[in-house]
This record gives sequence, C-alpha cells and structure tokens, in this order.
Amino acid sequence: MSVTGNIKIFAGNANRPLAEEICGHLNVDLGRATTGRFSDGEFNFQIEENVRGTDVFIVQPTCPPSDRHLMELLIMQDAFMRASAERVTAVIPYFGYARSDKKDRPRVPIAAKLVSNLIAKAGAHRVLTIDMHASQIQGFFDIPVDHLYAAPIVVDYFADNPIDNLIVVAPDTGGAERARAYAKRLNAGLALCDKRRERANEADVMNVVGDVEGKNCLIVDDMCDTGGTICKVAKALHDNGANEVYACFTHAVLSGNAANNIADSYLKKVIVTNTIPLGENMNSLVESGRIEVLSVAKLLASAINSIHDETSVSSLFI
Repeated sequence: MSVTGNIKIFAGNANRPLAEEICGHLNVDLGRATTGRFSDGEFNFQIEENVRGTDVFIVQPTCPPSDRHLMELLIMQDAFMRASAERVTAVIPYFGYARSDKKDRPRVPIAAKLVSNLIAKAGAHRVLTIDMHASQIQGFFDIPVDHLYAAPIVVDYFADNPIDNLIVVAPDTGGAERARAYAKRLNAGLALCDKRRERANEADVMNVVGDVEGKNCLIVDDMCDTGGTICKVAKALHDNGANEVYACFTHAVLSGNAANNIADSYLKKVIVTNTIPLGENMNSLVESGRIEVLSVAKLLASAINSIHDETSVSSLFI
C-alpha cells in the first residue's frame, strides 16, 4: 500500500520518551493528541491535528500494565481510521501476551492470536515490532508484520566493549538459535542451560551444556520478567566455574522482585534496550552501572522511513 501523505508519529502513554527520540531521528515533531484519562479510568484520546491522507505511526509497546496500554493502542488506531489517515502502522516495540502463543496445557487461551486479531480489527494496516517472544506469532496477523531484531545494536555494543574469553549462553533450549547468532557475530563459543519450568515465573536450571569453566559468559534472551530464570542461570554458570557473568535481553519487563533478584545475583552487568521504560525501582542499578540501557530509536526510525518510502526493511534484520 503506497501512501502520498507525510509521516506523522503519535504516542500513547506506554513509552513517550522513545517516540520523542524516534521523532528526533526522523526530524519530525511528535503528533499532537490528548492522551489523558477520565475520572473513571477510561482512556480519553483525541487527535489534535489533521491526519487525513497521512502515513501514521503509533508508538505504543504493550508493556505493563499490559491491558491498559493495549486498550490505548486499539482506541488510538480506531481514531486514526475514523480520521481518514491513509495508512496506520502500529509500532509495538514490545509485543505483550507473546508468551501465550500456543495451547501447551489443557483449557488455556492463545492470547497472542487474540491480540493480533484485535490490532488488525481496530484499524492497523501493518505492525512494526522488535524481538517477538516467538517469531511464528507473525503468522497470527492477517496484515503485514515487520519484525526487527535488537541483535545488531547489542553486537555493536560488545564490539566497542569487548569481553575476553567470551562464551554466549542460551538460558534454555528454545533460545539456542538466538544465542548461536550472537556467538557467530561475536566470534565466541556457545553453551546452553537445560531448564524446566513447572509454573509461570518459576524455573529451575538443571544442567549446563558446554564448557564454561574459566570463561566469561554472556546470557542472551529476548526478555526478562522477574529475573528468576536469568539469575538461576547465572548461578549455574558460576557453580560450573564461569569467571564473570553478563546478560543482555531486549525487553526489560523486570516486574515483581526483579530488582532485588538482579542485585543479589552473580550477574556483573545487564544490557537492555529501551523498548520498555525502566521502572523507578531500577534507578539504583542503572546509576551503579549494573544495568545499561541501549536505544532502539534509530533502528525503529530507519524502519519507519523505509516503510514510508516503500523500500526494503530487510537490511535492518540480522
């Protein structure tokens, strides 16, 4: 779908600083809109400029509180559709509900499919996202999905800040492909952990596959929620003779007791991106250098520009 109107970037309340940073890279102003709430908590949205015939991009990760931010996104899409925007792209740096992508237990929903249906039905013409929990979720959508990866940003960081005697670690077998890609680009070894998860947000590391003794380890994953898994992996690596343990993940959900878990862990440093804004409870870890945040704004701005110009986005993929 080719558009003739200008790019317009709008944001909900989920991650406005990221939207403003994207606008800086694109040299455009953030769109004017009301993004408040009525006294009963309902989202009060109104576009405060003409968007007829324009190419609209809504920056809104569905991060916690996920239900609230998802509803904001749906209402915003509906408003732009009714205001005759020529195309609406939902820029969802973090796609929530992605962990519910299959029916792996009796009588459970596939919430990722439900959310994809809602986004398409509410008026989005396409979706732009980063590091979905499972790549096959792209197939849940009946509209185009541009699925970017934060790996180039993270790899560039470690190229500028190299770690000697490095081995990349997948925290579970499902993350082996991602870890292999990092290991190849960082010219490092590869190991993985055998993990069993009995209940949500609870995991036990059973075994480390690969020689990590005397090595500096980098655990890579797409997201970190409570930090329980990644901290147990760090302990398992330490118990198997690893020297220093680092971690990097794209989406810093970091809910519950995550701050304390990381502070009390064997993790020397954690690298995250700003797809999700860090909570105030993480300030001390950021100030101490224990957590470092990399920006995905330039990556998203490049993708937005390519989508608008109808040029290939594949050069941004890993």
